[in-house]
Amino acid sequence: MKAQHKRLSALMITLSMTLLLSACGGGNAATNDSAEPAAAPEGGAVKLKVYAQHFDEDTKGPFDYAVEELKKEMPEVEIELDSAVQDGNQKLKTYAATGNMPDIYFTDWATLQTFAKSKNVEILDDYAATTEYKASLNPGVESRLIAPDGHVYAYPDTGIEFQLIYYNKTIFDKAGIATPIKTIDELAAAAVKLKEAGYVPMSIFAKEKWISAAFYNGLVTREEAAGFGALDQQGLTELPQAFVTAAQQIEQLQQAGLFDANATNTNYDQASSQFYQGKSAMFVNGQWEIYSSAEKLGDQVDWMYWPAKDEATYEASKYYIDGAGSPQGYAVSPASSNKETAVKVAAFLAAKSAEYKYTQLGSPIISPKTDKPIASDVPVMMQRVADELLPSAKEYAKLLSNTQIQNAINDNTQNLLVDGFKAQNFVDNLNRTLGKENK
Repeated sequence: MKAQHKRLSALMITLSMTLLLSACGGGNAATNDSAEPAAAPEGGAVKLKVYAQHFDEDTKGPFDYAVEELKKEMPEVEIELDSAVQDGNQKLKTYAATGNMPDIYFTDWATLQTFAKSKNVEILDDYAATTEYKASLNPGVESRLIAPDGHVYAYPDTGIEFQLIYYNKTIFDKAGIATPIKTIDELAAAAVKLKEAGYVPMSIFAKEKWISAAFYNGLVTREEAAGFGALDQQGLTELPQAFVTAAQQIEQLQQAGLFDANATNTNYDQASSQFYQGKSAMFVNGQWEIYSSAEKLGDQVDWMYWPAKDEATYEASKYYIDGAGSPQGYAVSPASSNKETAVKVAAFLAAKSAEYKYTQLGSPIISPKTDKPIASDVPVMMQRVADELLPSAKEYAKLLSNTQIQNAINDNTQNLLVDGFKAQNFVDNLNRTLGKENK
């Protein structure tokens, strides 16, 4: 960790957890630590293929730690890692379509919904591991484990995550851009200045549709705190004004040159590299990006609140959070030949991943409790999240469960980043979907 990082105080943790997570601790962890490693069984190893994020230090660390802890707890299990691709779960969906599912896989709510319909995810409701996991949860994060239909499909490691806009303070200073940016007009003006200065104003890996949808939701939450969740209502057949305004704002920003012309063909590695190398001034990603950006850019980087139509709206809505508590995490394939073991291992990996995120990364945003202390320095930006944002958070966006509406949002927000696609096209397309799904 960088020298500027300072240790997260016990007071900060208490404050940050009060609203969102409550305290981590209390000896109610999802799994039990074993003082003595268990002996390997006579019957040989149980091999499990796990599809998980493992592409940088922030994803490798939690997974590798969990696997090492698993060797102590379940030495009979051998993990074969299949590193997840940053492709919006397309590779995983191909596995499902070809009957080649890994025993355990990490994925999001949208994919879990699809897999529930195609019976490619084990329903975990009645497993003992699920009962233990429910008992281990930090308060307020139940929606991460229990789906809107009442089922459990995966074991989450993180709490309610959210998206932020990161910016390079050095580039902003060179371009003469004052911060904080509070309004859409200010962000559009900044984009023009940054382009004139030779920078890509904002990197976005819009080859993955979820990030353009998350960007849009950030603007929606300025005037509709529930975000996409507000569209999940029977009888709502036309976009509310907050959603129309947000589409118009993205069109304005696109025309101002905020996004690279190749944004919809840009993946995470390309977009993050642009930001880390100082070629772009801003980057949009979840709060988990804090670690990588702090490592690559040090004290040059900070995050900002989502801008609004005017300063009064910005001040009123800055603590509405662009993130909903959707189910996600380690799921199990019903086709696994070692399904019972896979369920236990999935829960274990999730719990130990969360333990690493809390103790080694200092993240207060985890699902299961841990009774272990923070053992490392914490990035300044994460401390700002814990000190400033979480204790002040007014409301989190709500979960949208209708996959057809979500798919329409994903497709059309991606299109909004392309020349020629207008906000009115977006509104017309979404209204058609709402009219069909909510009538």
